[in-house]
Amino acid sequence: MLNAQFIEDLSIKIKEISKNTPIGDLQKNLRALLQGAFTKMELVSREEFDVQADILRQAREKLDLLEAKLSELEIMLQKSNS
Repeated sequence: MLNAQFIEDLSIKIKEISKNTPIGDLQKNLRALLQGAFTKMELVSREEFDVQADILRQAREKLDLLEAKLSELEIMLQKSNS
């Protein structure tokens, strides 16, 4: 049975070897290519999406309250003009 330290050492050695080979360059280039594509697609992080969704929810709640107040004022205005 392999122990955790042996697996960790093996993983480190594989990473070191791959850094000095075309595989390491490919990984760097692929990462840069994907980052560029994501930037062009204007993707946002989940955290930023959640923040914007919360702001939108709060704005919607305020809008609903203002619409209700406006309706009340319109009713009061109609009653006073009658």
